[in-house]
This record gives sequence, C-alpha cells and structure tokens, in this order.
Amino acid sequence: MKSRSGYVVVANLASTDVGKKVAAELGLEFTAMERRLFADGENYHAFPKDIAGKALIIVASTHTEESHQELMDLIQGGRYYNAASVNVVIPYLGYSTMERAKRGTFEIPKGVTRARQIFRARPDFVAFVDLHSEAVLHAHGGEVSTKHIWTGELVVEHLKKMDLGEFVLVSPDYGFSKQVAKLASLLKCSHTAADKDRYDTDKTIVSQVSSVVKGKTAVICDDMIRTGGSIIQTAERCRDAGATGIAVLATHLVMAGDARKRFLDSAITKVIGSDSYPGRVSDDLLEVYSLAPLFADVLRNYLKIG
Repeated sequence: MKSRSGYVVVANLASTDVGKKVAAELGLEFTAMERRLFADGENYHAFPKDIAGKALIIVASTHTEESHQELMDLIQGGRYYNAASVNVVIPYLGYSTMERAKRGTFEIPKGVTRARQIFRARPDFVAFVDLHSEAVLHAHGGEVSTKHIWTGELVVEHLKKMDLGEFVLVSPDYGFSKQVAKLASLLKCSHTAADKDRYDTDKTIVSQVSSVVKGKTAVICDDMIRTGGSIIQTAERCRDAGATGIAVLATHLVMAGDARKRFLDSAITKVIGSDSYPGRVSDDLLEVYSLAPLFADVLRNYLKIG
C-alpha cells in the first residue's frame, strides 16, 4: 500500500469537476494539468510535478474528439514520465453504441476501434460505466485490466431519497429489460417493458405499455438519453396506460440537439441521471447525482488506497 503521496489524480479538461470529486472522495490532492493553446491550434500539456514511480489516476470522458485525444495524451504522458501505473476511469465512452458493424456497410465500429486506441496507449487499468455493450471490454489482447462499473446500487440509494410515491420501472424495449428487472429487485418494485420497433437508424415506434403503470409513477429507464425520441414515445404510452406521473432514469445524459426542449414539452416531469456526461448539473428538469463515490470505491479497492 502506497502512502498518499504515491498517487496523482488528474483529468482531461472536460472531466475536471468529476476528477476533483474523485480525489476528494479518496482523500487525495487533485492535480490540475498545465495547458496552453498555441496559435496554430496545437495543445500544450505538462504535469506540474514529477509523477515517476507514482500511481497515476486519470478521469476522462471521451464524448468529443478533443477529449478522446487528450485522454490518449495523458496516458502516453504517464508512460513517458515513468508512472508506476496508469489507471483510467472513463465516465462516458464516446461511440460506445457503435460496437459492431452492420453487414455490407463497411462502417467502422468505433466503439471497438476507439477502445483499442485507449488500450494500445498501455494503461494498466481501465474502468467503464454502464456500457451499452460489453464488447469494448474485450478489445485488447489481455494485457489491460478492465472493469465494467454498474451504477445500480448507487441509483437505488438516490431513488429512495426522492419523493416519487409508488412507482413502476419501465424499460423502453425488451433488450434493456434484464437491467431494469435487476434494478427493480433491489428497489422491491414492479417493472415492465414497452413494445418498441426500430424502422430506421434513429427512428423507432413504441406501440404500448402494460397497465401495471396505472395509478402510479412510471420511471422509464435506459442506459443513455441521446435525442430522447423513444423515451418520449414511451412516456406517451405510459400516460395512455394510466400512469399518474412520469420520470426518466438514465446513466448518461447526452441530451443531444433539442432533446431538452422536447422533454420540457412532454409529460415527463423529471430526468434523473449521473454526471458522467460533462456539463450535466441539476436544474428544473435534471436531477443529477455524482458517480465520484462509486469511482473512488473502485479505485480504492483496485489500488489498495488506505
């Protein structure tokens, strides 16, 4: 077990807030990278202190090209300056839904290829959060330790503190129903799944939801919210089935395009999610909880931080 001076916690720019929270949970100092932007657009990075022989912890979401590249630079910088180990927590993995190529399209499955880029930068440990598919965990040759963090128990603690009345968990499709059933078992509540069909790349139709939601609050659960189209359709079907209130629960609050406006114009009164996606904070629509305690537990156990 290292002394506390044997660990260095950094983050890419986008995940600085989460990185600071993780460091605080671990009782460690957060180290801000030195950054400058040159006139030609190139980025300067420097560790402000010697990291040789220390366990480097990097917190970095890769939701943009810049954030992905900065993570790569931080990992390689850790190797260049002889960190004892390089340990990465990725709250949100960009392209995670593109884990396989559709036959005949010749598309690049960037969920896998981007994960391979991260692994080939030679971190010792990489943790991911509520992945759309675990395929990315296996995009290496066995030389990297990986962990898939499930946020369910943290979500249960958060939901129990909220005033939702009697509620039912609803999966927007049968593909996600196993995860919803697992969560429902921890909450000791009912659960159901909507009938959803996909008829184009980003287009779905939700036909019906069980009447088990009648007279209760329907909490629609998913791993992430992008445009929110199928979730809003599911909310409409829940209202048709007699739900008296509708909330949404998702780990990753991407909320792309006009998703926020669409939610505000719908029957949904609250969107509950984590701070995995940079910039998401609680407001009149969003109820955001922090993943930092969960990350700290994972790192504390893996790195044996006392």
